[in-house]
Amino acid sequence: MQQVDCYMRGIRNYSLIEGDTGPVVYPAGHIFIYRILSALTNGGKDIRRGQYIFEVFYLFTLILVFRIYYKSRKIPSFVLTFLCCTSYRIHSIFILRLFNDPIAMLLFYIALNFWLSHHWLAGSIFYSVAVSIKMNVLLFAPAVFFILLLNNGPVKTALLLAICGMVQLYIAIPFLLNDPISYLKRSFDLGRVFLFKWTVNWRFLHEEVFLDKRLHVTLLILHALLLIAFAGNVWFRSHGGLILLLHNLSRGLRTRIGSNEVLMALFTANLLGICVARSLHYQFYSWYFHSLPYLLFSTVPFEVIPDDGNTAFIKQR
Repeated sequence: MQQVDCYMRGIRNYSLIEGDTGPVVYPAGHIFIYRILSALTNGGKDIRRGQYIFEVFYLFTLILVFRIYYKSRKIPSFVLTFLCCTSYRIHSIFILRLFNDPIAMLLFYIALNFWLSHHWLAGSIFYSVAVSIKMNVLLFAPAVFFILLLNNGPVKTALLLAICGMVQLYIAIPFLLNDPISYLKRSFDLGRVFLFKWTVNWRFLHEEVFLDKRLHVTLLILHALLLIAFAGNVWFRSHGGLILLLHNLSRGLRTRIGSNEVLMALFTANLLGICVARSLHYQFYSWYFHSLPYLLFSTVPFEVIPDDGNTAFIKQR
């Protein structure tokens, strides 16, 4: 809220927007979302109202995730109960901590629901808005690109990507007009150094190893290799694999990718990035928690078959 207060006082130079937690390190959508929250919570003083708002975010996220699982027909209904009741940490991240991570993921799940319904433009717009709040959503980007490309062809995909870029520009206009360099350095700083005291995944290392750039380069290379391996051997396997689909696309043949293939590509792309992230903090759990049941059941040869709209059976494939 202190960063929002800087904006409200007319500061448009991104390098001058900061608070007790330090300088702002997120894109402009973060500022505007919390500006709205500031207005709804009396400048952040009404914390309980803020928690109620995030409770609504949490419930809406669950609804979106339930619809995603329904579209996949892979997740038995009893799993949804565990999804709601088994994570104190997720409840804390949403309702007690009021982080921006859940908001970014909420917008991503909106985008994903649009994509599963083949509304590519709406999904791409919401995806770009999600990126404008926190860059972690870019972990999905490799899979997003191929999903858009295979379903829409190169020309329409280029148009959709251009629209994503225009959304970023529109949201960031107040800061880009003032000092575009400081905005880009602060909001999309891929070389930012994380503090060792906050890391979760690399806590077992010595601090000097954690801060060593050679570790960062190694993780980046490993990330690229893992993405190549999964893209070539796992993604879109039921359609013959990515290489075959790209070959068909070069001959003018587009493929409508099924819901399960879309989810597998997106969720694995995200999880691979998380596995080799330079640092993970507790709130990052919201990036992948809701995808874990799907990834788990993707290893089980069963499929949920609806029956007359009221019940469902689990059938072995």
